[in-house]
Amino acid sequence: MTSMVDMPVPMAGHDTFDRVLAAAVGVVAVHSADAAAFVEHFRDIARHTGQAVYQWQPDIGLSSLRDAHARVPDAQRLGQALRYMLQSMHFGVYVVQQLELPMAVADLTLLRRLARTPTPHLRRVVLLNAPAALIEQLSDAIVTIDGEPESPPRLRLRNGRWLTT
Repeated sequence: MTSMVDMPVPMAGHDTFDRVLAAAVGVVAVHSADAAAFVEHFRDIARHTGQAVYQWQPDIGLSSLRDAHARVPDAQRLGQALRYMLQSMHFGVYVVQQLELPMAVADLTLLRRLARTPTPHLRRVVLLNAPAALIEQLSDAIVTIDGEPESPPRLRLRNGRWLTT
């Protein structure tokens, strides 16, 4: 018998990660009030599960969230990183943040291809706090979700039964 002390504590942000993986398309726009905390949740998930989760930032380039010092060579610019994502042959979640408008037409085309290209492996590109104009431009090809963790249902005891509100 397992006691409450021995049970693992669910990781915060896991529900957002699951919603990203369950998305019907390859590109997901996520809005989060605290981008640093969002990335830390994904970093914790990557380290705990061993999943391939990457982060792209303009000043750093594409780097692994699981391995702190692992950088992807030749993926400093957005276009290079998007081509790497498109050519990748394995599971991967790529968090792209600090996107600035206007974007190059080639980069928009690569994002559309990432959203629509079916792959035998799961690949998701997460646009973290992307500008509203970019989301409108890609509205037919992407899914938008809220990055805040879903609150658990509130339980009430009524007449000896637990009810959710």
